[in-house]
Order: sequence, then C-alpha cells, then structure tokens
Amino acid sequence: MSTNLGPGDPLVAPVDPVSPWNVANYLTVLRLALVPVFLVLLLAEDGDDRGLRIAAAVVFAIAAYTDRIDGQLARSRGLITSFGKLADPIADKALTGGALVGLSLLGELPWAVTVLVVVREVGVTLLRFFVIRHGVMPASRGGKLKTTLQGIAIGLYVLPLGEVFAAGRASVMLLAVVVTVVTGLDYVLRALTLRQTSERAAMKRARKTAA
Repeated sequence: MSTNLGPGDPLVAPVDPVSPWNVANYLTVLRLALVPVFLVLLLAEDGDDRGLRIAAAVVFAIAAYTDRIDGQLARSRGLITSFGKLADPIADKALTGGALVGLSLLGELPWAVTVLVVVREVGVTLLRFFVIRHGVMPASRGGKLKTTLQGIAIGLYVLPLGEVFAAGRASVMLLAVVVTVVTGLDYVLRALTLRQTSERAAMKRARKTAA
C-alpha cells in the first residue's frame, strides 16, 4: 500500500498539463484491476486450495510492486496528474483492505485487526486531503515501515505456510498493527500542528486581529 507523501508525491504535488494516459497511471489502474483477481484466488475453495493460495500471493506481490514503482515513474518522468493523485491512494487502500477483509472472511485473521487497519488507512487519507490547503505532511520513516510490514504480514498470511509459521506471521502482523496505530496517531498530531502553524493559519489570525 502507498503513503509516500513528500515533495513530488502523487497525492500533493502540483499538477502538470500531462495526459492521464501514461505508464504511471496504467500501473495504478492495473493495481486496481488485480484486487478482484487476488480476492477470487484467495477466497476460492474456501481458501483451502494450496495452488490458488500461492497464485493469490503472486498476484498480491505484483500489485504491491506496482504501488512502489508507479509513484517513482510519475515523479521521475513528470507524469503527475489529477487522476493519479486520486486513483493511487484508492488503489492502495483497495489492495490492503481487500486482502485483510478476505483473510478475515476465511477466519484466518481477527476482524479487530482488519477494522483497525482499514479505519486508520481511510482516516489518514481523508486527513491528508483535509489539511492539504495548509501544506504537505511529508512521509515519515514510520509510514514507510508500516507499509512494508503490512505487505510482508499479508503475504505471510496469504501463503499456505501451515501452522508451523503461525506464531511468526502473527508476530509480524502484530508489529504491523502497532506501527500502523502509532503512525496514525503521529499523522493526527502533525495535522493539528500544521493547521495551527501554517502560513494560511497565520493569515487567518492576522485578518481576525485586524478586524
């Protein structure tokens, strides 16, 4: 899933007059298209078919990789568009959220974990849009770590590794959830600070004082 906010990030960078029909957006659309394919493979045969689970893990890995490179291509080639800014976070949340919901439907992941992570991801995305008028909240190392841990944890749950690896994958998921919550709280604090200290906020205070 993508949370790489910073100068030139697809979510917040200035939009150039670039056609939305470009390779970066194609990869984003591909990620969205792979979500239902992944879910069909994951949920088929009640998740008991080993071959289908391996195929689902491969599709998830491919989709996750497109998340890594579409933003890099958009920034390096000047392909940032309004469509990409909107579709990229939607694709990220659809992939991660879909995987977690699918695993919970199979009874392999507690619903509490799925709800917590999905609420955090959607909430942070809305928060970033909410404060965009005040400035950019750059990606933190914690946010990047969260994305990596979520991807690894989901991959371990999707793969048919058996009970031998149950404790290991549960530990990785727990760590991912902890980092997810901590970074979510960090985003809230940073957003509140930005709203109070931004140039826009200073201008509003100055107008009130002048009035």
